[in-house]
Amino acid sequence: MADDSPSTRDRLLDAAERLFLEKGVDRVSVRAVNAEAGLNPGAVHYHFGSREGLVSALLERELEPFWGDRLRDVIRRARACGDDGALSGVRELVTTLVEPFDELSRTEKGRMLCHLLARSVLPTGTMPNVSPWFGSPPFEVMLGRALPGLPVHEVSERWRLAFTLLLEVYGRPVAPAPAAAVPLPEAATVVAFVTAGLTAPSPGSGT
Repeated sequence: MADDSPSTRDRLLDAAERLFLEKGVDRVSVRAVNAEAGLNPGAVHYHFGSREGLVSALLERELEPFWGDRLRDVIRRARACGDDGALSGVRELVTTLVEPFDELSRTEKGRMLCHLLARSVLPTGTMPNVSPWFGSPPFEVMLGRALPGLPVHEVSERWRLAFTLLLEVYGRPVAPAPAAAVPLPEAATVVAFVTAGLTAPSPGSGT
């Protein structure tokens, strides 16, 4: 008979998720996660190395289903175009990134995950240690192919600014009550705004 009980890692991730939702991201210690999972005080460090490792694993598990398939589909179609083919377009690439944020923002758990992602990225400007489906490189490569006239360094800078903006919009702290929440802009508005920024003429281009 198959053992359907959750693994120790999953027990810790489930415990962290419950506590983050109940108490807030800033008020949960490693000790509390271990206790909530019913495990010894060293469990988080043994399985994840640190609190940051635990957070990265939680983001990987919960967010991959939102972005993974979309990104893989865009990459597959981009590769089918070949080096001489145009990518499906900057707007589609931006939509691939924005739609999951918009979907996540509709639930308390999703908003917590967006806030957790923002807290992990904004202080240092680097992504947590997750798999390539959500790092900057695949998006930057595809953006560069869609905008071949831009230097590589400017493509990277524009994508960094765009992603920072999205984290600022969707990664704000979870409001204590629905009435206290500031309404988010419509996804179409965010897509249009970010697309306009990414496709703006280069400084000094004279256009």
